[in-house]
Amino acid sequence: MSPADPDTAGRVTTVEVFFDVVFVFTVTQLALVLEDDLTWAGLGRVVLVLGVLWYPYTGYAWLTNQVPPRRPAQKITLFAGMAGFLLTSIAIPAAFTDTGLLFALGYLVLTGVHLIMFGRSAARAAAIRLTPYNLAAALLILLAAFVTGPATYALWVAAALVQAALPYLTPRHSWIRVAGTYEVAAGHLVERHGLLVIVALGESVVAIGAGVDIHHLTPGTAGAIVMALALPAALWWTYFTDTRAATATLDAAEPRVRTHLAARTFVLPHYLLLLGIVATATGIHAVVAHPDAPAGTAAALALAGGVALYLTGVGAARLALGLGLPLSRAAGAVAVLAAVPLGVWTVAGAQLAAVIVVLIAMLLAGPRHPAARTA
Repeated sequence: MSPADPDTAGRVTTVEVFFDVVFVFTVTQLALVLEDDLTWAGLGRVVLVLGVLWYPYTGYAWLTNQVPPRRPAQKITLFAGMAGFLLTSIAIPAAFTDTGLLFALGYLVLTGVHLIMFGRSAARAAAIRLTPYNLAAALLILLAAFVTGPATYALWVAAALVQAALPYLTPRHSWIRVAGTYEVAAGHLVERHGLLVIVALGESVVAIGAGVDIHHLTPGTAGAIVMALALPAALWWTYFTDTRAATATLDAAEPRVRTHLAARTFVLPHYLLLLGIVATATGIHAVVAHPDAPAGTAAALALAGGVALYLTGVGAARLALGLGLPLSRAAGAVAVLAAVPLGVWTVAGAQLAAVIVVLIAMLLAGPRHPAARTA
């Protein structure tokens, strides 16, 4: 067993928080894309772009878990990775057409930086096995920049599957085979993803300000602004109810088991959670813009569906850790979807109020601080 660097078990560094601020620009861009094309096709593009970028982000979170960026050279190298993410984020609105090459170049940068830094860590064996998958995904994205039409989307889907599915289909040759050969610092991963959630939820707050027409303020608008802030606050509360138990459960697990538990907890569940934040921000923007008018079906679905997806992600993380899924959480996800007709048939503000009531009831009925699972 190769232990992580002793410094790894420390708190998340400020440069990692800065990295997350840069990455969350991705969430901002995806929310704008969905707002401009609030259709199933638009949602599909958002799902695909976030999927392609989420796996590299998790790779960087695990990288800094093994190689804490404390020395100037490490920080500067990490800045290069940030530059790659910034380039991809800027290219997102037209990533499948005009700015595909910019996206691909940024993706190659962030992939290369990650492989170089990870290859110098205690998890070198995993880094070596990651290389073919990450480089293959980057090359597929690059190839997609030179084709048009359905071929572009096919190559993007292939890139996502190469990272998300192929390692599990070929475990003897992927990082999964050696995942238990190094230790992860549980507290660092929990804190890192928690900070990401906080910064990402800030996108919902930005959506409040972006949706307000200051030249036509009404009492309804003021009420919608207050409710719109209460929504991300409730989502924040929901997530951080479980972090103490998550840390304790991961710490209690044997090192080999801990690595697999962490992968199941922080990859797919948090992807769903972030996708939910993107949709929720889009819905909030629509509500604040016209709180006293009916919401369109698409906007109402974005608001309710985004919250439901967020709750699904939080629930999936709990299940991965063996913490169980409280009935209140499952009922809350269903109940927010049931509020869609309120937004369509009455006014958007009524739907927002109903969603907040559901979340408050869910929090009151659910566990305050669930017990950790012992392994």
